[in-house]
Amino acid sequence: MAETGTRLRPCQEVARAIAEALAAMDNQPSEELVLKRNYIERLKREKNPERIIDELPQLAGCDYQAIPEEDIVRLHWWGIFHDKPKVGYFCLRIKCPGGIVKPAQLRGVGELSVRYGQNYVELTTRQNFQLHHVHLTQLPEVFDRIHELGLTTKGGCGDTVRNITGCPVAGLDPHELFDPTPIILEAAQLFDSTPEYSDLPRKHKITVSTCPYWCTAPEINCVAFVGAEKDGRKGFTVLVGGGLASTPRLAKPLGVFIEPQDAIPVMVAILELWRTNKRYRVSRVKARFKFMVDDYGPERIRSMIEQALGRKLEDYPETPRPIGFTNHMGIHEQKGRESWDGGQVYYIGVPVLAGQMKGEHLIALADWLESFGGDFRITRQQNFILTNVPESKVDDTIALLRELGYSPFACPLIANGIACTGDPFCNYSVTNAKHHLREVIAHLRSVFGDEIWQQVRLTLHMDGCPHACAQHWVGDIGLQGTAATLPDGTKQEGFDIILGGGIGEIPRIGRQIIRRVPADEVKFVIERLVRAYLQERQNGETFQQWCLRVGDEHLKVVATELVAV
Repeated sequence: MAETGTRLRPCQEVARAIAEALAAMDNQPSEELVLKRNYIERLKREKNPERIIDELPQLAGCDYQAIPEEDIVRLHWWGIFHDKPKVGYFCLRIKCPGGIVKPAQLRGVGELSVRYGQNYVELTTRQNFQLHHVHLTQLPEVFDRIHELGLTTKGGCGDTVRNITGCPVAGLDPHELFDPTPIILEAAQLFDSTPEYSDLPRKHKITVSTCPYWCTAPEINCVAFVGAEKDGRKGFTVLVGGGLASTPRLAKPLGVFIEPQDAIPVMVAILELWRTNKRYRVSRVKARFKFMVDDYGPERIRSMIEQALGRKLEDYPETPRPIGFTNHMGIHEQKGRESWDGGQVYYIGVPVLAGQMKGEHLIALADWLESFGGDFRITRQQNFILTNVPESKVDDTIALLRELGYSPFACPLIANGIACTGDPFCNYSVTNAKHHLREVIAHLRSVFGDEIWQQVRLTLHMDGCPHACAQHWVGDIGLQGTAATLPDGTKQEGFDIILGGGIGEIPRIGRQIIRRVPADEVKFVIERLVRAYLQERQNGETFQQWCLRVGDEHLKVVATELVAV
């Protein structure tokens, strides 16, 4: 890290100077205005959230009601959130750059879950672990143990660089252009250890991958480095300005080719341009990099990066497109490694329903992986992958998975379904997203069986609120939690239904087609949509293609059962 810091310091200094000069030309708001308008900016100036961790033992000795709300917010910088209801129990978000977890780390997280978290673990769409039920008094010892494991919660939330994601089979998959894992790990260490990058206008999401299937969803990240090749050289092209929440955007290409050694300097230049521009500190609503890309355009963003680097970037006018869809589930040959007995080595992708696991399962998997030198990897779709499995161990691995309640051959609806944390833990959510996703998947399997989903892909993305942690804008069927009013006037959980969205082959933000469907009716609405799709599809078109062809009005009619289908 010392070498990285030394190498990047001139780049940081130049980028900062240019960013500040450009900011001054743009009539930047005053610091006084920023602090007047933005409560979080005041909170950060009054006490650095990075330092709140030093007070954790003292805070843990307090009644949770005695802790100032400002300090509860500062704990977010360390991936610590109050579970709902706010009665002194917390969630911890543990970062895993690229989704890679060593067996000893996996066992440690499992043990923490069993001891402190009611044996419950969530896998997240940014390749993190989340623990819940951790009491305030237990936070210091849990935090110390996470640190001992070589993991961190720092930057799990707050105005930071969030967990840097990557293809979960980076370094293993024969189809990848090259292995970018060293870049991911170096960047994660750099940004976690540089104090300035814990004081961004708001969160910043980066993905780095050379997976030709674009499995990390680069289209919805603030900054995405995507594998590219030029004149026989392997490197990256760059997309900027993606993001979801209530104002979704798809990332735009910068039209550049970046060699691997330049990836981190370019990340730093972008981050400095974003960090030093006070325009995006006045309002939290507009404090995302996607709005800066909206305002300046990708051409000017590129020009500013080039000014910061002191040189032009190579042109790469044709942005590559993904070659298809994969979630890396099932059994696959690994590249570049033989097992101890000279045989083939495999990775095994395993679907996890709604991303929910038991801590004791992590422990069992860690023990098994350690026996042959495998790793555990978390995917964007809240599933996991076991790596380095010798051919002689494949059958025993499948047997262990089945004993624990998992299978690499599980119904693809499970692998392709995503749900946010939702109720009962999240303070923003108005619905129990994971429960309802389970309910919808069970219903579709009972109605249509399992075999059809081997030929028909359907991605279900279910969120409990507009924040879009489960990416409902880009699922085949997206569901956003809301309140529904029944005919008798009572209110219950409900969902808005979003159709036509997608990433990969047809990158597109979906549209709200039906609003406020009562939660217990959602599975029937989705059943009608799926049934109509199966009857009306042409030439093997996907669900998204069918939605776009038949149009919104037809989808509304189908979903509300106004005509027979």
